[in-house]
Amino acid sequence: MSTVKAGNSNGFLTDVWINLKRWLIKTTRNPFVVVGSLVQPVIFLVLFTEIFGGAVGGALSQALGPDISYVTYLTPAIIVQSALVAAAGSGIGLVDDMENGMFEKVLVSPINRAAMFLGKSLSEVVRIVVQTFIILGLGYVLLWFDTGGEVGTYIETGIVGALGIVLVAIVFAIWFTAFSNIVALVTRDQESTIIGANLLQFPLLFVSSAFLPVDILPGWVQTVATFNPITYGVDAARALMLGRDVQTVIDVTAFGGVWNTLIPSFAVLIALDIALGAIAVRYLNRASSSAAQ
Repeated sequence: MSTVKAGNSNGFLTDVWINLKRWLIKTTRNPFVVVGSLVQPVIFLVLFTEIFGGAVGGALSQALGPDISYVTYLTPAIIVQSALVAAAGSGIGLVDDMENGMFEKVLVSPINRAAMFLGKSLSEVVRIVVQTFIILGLGYVLLWFDTGGEVGTYIETGIVGALGIVLVAIVFAIWFTAFSNIVALVTRDQESTIIGANLLQFPLLFVSSAFLPVDILPGWVQTVATFNPITYGVDAARALMLGRDVQTVIDVTAFGGVWNTLIPSFAVLIALDIALGAIAVRYLNRASSSAAQ
C-alpha cells in the first residue's frame, strides 16, 4: 500500500537545522565517540612527529628547505586525516539509524532530502572544526618543544590562514561524508560500511602528499597521488601553513604563490563535493520512494 506524503511546510533552512540539531544531540549522547574523535588525531600527531620526524628530516629539507619543521609539515596532514575519519563515521551513524528504525520514520516525513543530507554533513563539520583547532594548538605546543621554545612564525599566513585551514578541512570532508553515506545506503550494514570506508581512506593516505613530499616517493605513488583527493586537501592546508606553493602533482603557475596550490585544490575538492553530494541525495530520494511503497 502506498502512502501520500503531505507537503513540506518547513523551509529548506529549517529542515537543515532540524537535521543538524538531531545529529548533534545524538553525537553528544555518545561520549565515547566524542572523546575518541578528539583524542585520536592528538595521538597520531604525537606519534608521527616523534617516530618519523628525525627519519624524514633530511628528505624534507631537500624538498622544502632546512627551515621547515616536520611538525608544521605534518600538522595539515593530521587535520585532513581527522576530517577523513569524522566523515567516515557519518555513514556508520546512518546505518545505526536504519537498524533502530529511525531512518524509515524520517524518510516518510516531508523533509527535504537535500536538507537531510546537508544537516547531517554539518553535524560532522562542527566536530571537524573543533578537531582542527585542537590539532593546530597541539602542533604549536609540539613545535615549541621541538625548537626549544623558539617557535617563531607558526602559521605563515596568520589568523586568516588558520581560518583557511579550517575551511579546507570542511570542504575536504564533505565529499567523503557523501561517500560514506552512499556506502551506508547501498549496503545498509554497519560492518560493510566500516570496511568500505576504511578500505579506501587508509591506503589513500599513504599514496598522497600527507606524510612525505611527493617528489621523493616512487613513480607509481606519484601517479596515484595526482588523482588522489587527499593530496589536494593536504596541499591546500599545507600551503596556508607554510605560506608557499607546495603543489607538485600538477603544474599551475597562473595565480602566483600560495594561490597556485589553493585554487586548483579547492576546484578539485568542490567538484567532488558536488558530484558525490548529488549521488548521496539521489540515493536518499530512492530510499524515500521505497519507504513510501
